[in-house]
Amino acid sequence: MKNVWEKYLRGILFLYFEIYTAATLINSVIYLAQGVYEDPSGNWHEIDRAVIVLVAVIAYALIRYIKVNNFFLKVVIVYVPTMLLVFLYVFLRGLTVELAKSAYRDIFINYTAGFVFVTIVVLIVNVIRKKKVKADEAD
Repeated sequence: MKNVWEKYLRGILFLYFEIYTAATLINSVIYLAQGVYEDPSGNWHEIDRAVIVLVAVIAYALIRYIKVNNFFLKVVIVYVPTMLLVFLYVFLRGLTVELAKSAYRDIFINYTAGFVFVTIVVLIVNVIRKKKVKADEAD
């Protein structure tokens, strides 16, 4: 169990907390810069952010650990179901509150931008690891 914690769960869990904290701080700074001193959406907004960050971290874990040789095929395989999961969450939230007219467009843009960022990070990490392995084999 310790190996599973060290190899998979610890890094993903800390990544979740780091992204959630950064997103919360950025959101708070933007609100304060606009003169809004309290989050108009309140606690639900925090829960929404937590769920979307969770889906993004799951996507990261899938991209990193799923075994598909073609990286870009792997990205598509992960992106489509996680984007659908995000849309499902927005739909379910729409059952409890009135959504903005641009809610689906906004979440599509935000999630896709985050997904592209995560994909680039994973791609860079993979390239660095492959170079390190080749360098180690050469020695």
